[in-house]
Amino acid sequence: MADERRAKSQKTPWLPPRWFIRLAWSVHRGVYRVFGGRVGLWRPRATKWGTLRLTTTGRRTERQRSVIIAYVEDGPNLVSLAMNGWGEGEPAWWLNLQAHPDATVDLVDGRRPVRGHAATGDERSRLWARWREIDTNLDAYATLRPSETAVVVLAPRAGAPDA
Repeated sequence: MADERRAKSQKTPWLPPRWFIRLAWSVHRGVYRVFGGRVGLWRPRATKWGTLRLTTTGRRTERQRSVIIAYVEDGPNLVSLAMNGWGEGEPAWWLNLQAHPDATVDLVDGRRPVRGHAATGDERSRLWARWREIDTNLDAYATLRPSETAVVVLAPRAGAPDA
């Protein structure tokens, strides 16, 4: 009986069309911009992720690039999933972060310098389980991607002044 319920909950999840996902991202960025950052970011809760604005250095252009992403807290670290809206390929922000790990995040309570890395081994398993507490369909969504979804840790930069 439990296996049957688990199998039912693991059916292929529905995703809106790609154009709609991209439109939603654009609208979210626009709202953030129009309201000068006063709207569009929120703190995570026990059963809900929050949003932050991540600014990375472009891997090819060396220019600053910003994106709004979901995150959860893990002590002083902020944790996100490099999922590209559950579509194929890695999100540009994650490729940029791999090339230039130092970045900044804007949170509801201010800006913070961070250094990004991919969680591996036990750390990845623990953080993936944390995300699964928030989204019970996480594993089903992850199967929509042709490659493993990176769990990205944004750790505070030691000794870095706030930007």
